[in-house]
Amino acid sequence: MGEVDLSVEVARIRMKNPVMVASGTFGYGEELADLVDLNKLGAIVVKTITLRPRLGNPPPRIVETPSGMLNSIGLQNVGLEEFVSRKMPFLRKLEIPVIVSIGGERPDDYVQLAQELSGVEGVSGLELNISCPNVKRGGMAIGVDPEETYELVWRVRMVTNLPLIVKLTPNAADVTEIARAAVDAGAEAISLVNTFLAMAVDVERRRPMLSTITGGLSGPAIRPIAVRMVWQVAQSVEVPVIGMGGIMSWRDAMEFLIVGASAVAVGTANLIDPTAPIKVIEGIESYLKRHGFSSVREVIGSLETTPKKRR
Repeated sequence: MGEVDLSVEVARIRMKNPVMVASGTFGYGEELADLVDLNKLGAIVVKTITLRPRLGNPPPRIVETPSGMLNSIGLQNVGLEEFVSRKMPFLRKLEIPVIVSIGGERPDDYVQLAQELSGVEGVSGLELNISCPNVKRGGMAIGVDPEETYELVWRVRMVTNLPLIVKLTPNAADVTEIARAAVDAGAEAISLVNTFLAMAVDVERRRPMLSTITGGLSGPAIRPIAVRMVWQVAQSVEVPVIGMGGIMSWRDAMEFLIVGASAVAVGTANLIDPTAPIKVIEGIESYLKRHGFSSVREVIGSLETTPKKRR
C-alpha cells in the first residue's frame, strides 16, 4: 500500500490531516512547541480570546473525576491586544492553519473581535465559542438558544470574510436545532462538543470541589455522548463537522470520523500527554493503510447502520 492522503478541507481551511488541538487545552501553541512538532498537526485552535484580558475564575478550578475532569477556568486569556502583538508573531510562523477561538459577554464583543481579527495576518479562521459553561454572561447562554445563535452568527458573518466555525454546547435541549440555526446564519462548519455542565462534591467538608460550584466535564467519560451528538449533527447540516469530546487515542478519533466528522480535535488528552495528537495522526494513518483506504475522506461518514443479512 502506498501513501495515504490524510488531507481534508473544513470551512475553506485546507489541512494536511484531520487532527486539530481543541481550544483551551493547548494554550497559544508556543507553550508546547518544545515538546511537540506543531507543524505535524492539521490545525491549531488557540485558547479563547476576549476583547480584554481575563483572570478567569478563582481556584480551585480543576478537579479530576473518574474517566475525566471538571474545569472552571472561566476563559482566562491575555485579551485581544496582547494576543495580536505577543502571540501572533509566533503563530504566523507555523506551517499549519491557525484558528482563533473568540468569546464574549455580549454579541457586540464577538462582532468587534471578528472585525479586528479579520485584518490580522496569519489568522486562518474563527471559531465562535458560544458553548463555554464557565462564564456568567455570553458563552453557553447564547449557545442553548437557536434564535440567539442565529442572530450572533449572522452579525459576525456580516463583518468578516474569514472561514467561520461555530462551537456548540452539548447542554442545549436539541443540538441539531442549534447547529441548523448556526448554518442558516452563515457558519461554514460546526464543531462539537464543548464540556458538559457537571459538579463534584467533597463529602468530608460537604462543599463543592470547584469555587464556582459547577464546571465543565471533559475526558473519556463524555466520548460516547459526544459521538452520538456528532452523528446527529452530521446528518442534519450540509457543512463539515469537527468532532471532539474525550479523544484519547486514534481509535477514539476514528469513531468520530466514521460517524461523519470531517476532522477531530484533541482536548483533555493534551493535558496528560502533549504528544497525544501526533499519536492520533499516526494511528489514523496506520488504520487506513491496514484497511486498504487511499484517503481519509473515504471513511468519513462511512458508518453502516443496516443489519447484515443472515446467510
